[in-house]
Amino acid sequence: MNLDATFSALADPTRRAILARLARGETTVQDLAEPFAMSLPGISRHLKVLERAGLIARSREAQWRPCRIEPRALKDVDDWLDRYRRFFDESFDRLDVYLKTLQAKDQKAKDLKAKLGKKESKDGRKK
Repeated sequence: MNLDATFSALADPTRRAILARLARGETTVQDLAEPFAMSLPGISRHLKVLERAGLIARSREAQWRPCRIEPRALKDVDDWLDRYRRFFDESFDRLDVYLKTLQAKDQKAKDLKAKLGKKESKDGRKK
């Protein structure tokens, strides 16, 4: 797993669009190039980056070079991100508990202040 190459490949919006198209199924370079305003060599350069990152695979069928997505590379990224997702979820849970503790203390202070204010107003002096 080479996360640097994977994230570098995913940093480009054209390559992400190519992956989105390949998620629907295997297709040729010409079909991939269709929605983009760039040359076939330009698309091929993007495909080489994706291939080096292990995100796609290309095969050869006569003169065609069909491309397909390699889900394993994306699974590796998802596994890596999952560790951080769990860390942040646990951190947010701890923060939530802490904030609820602060809110409860604040509410107790308000309740006590209100209670003392009522006692003071009954006899007109502070206790």
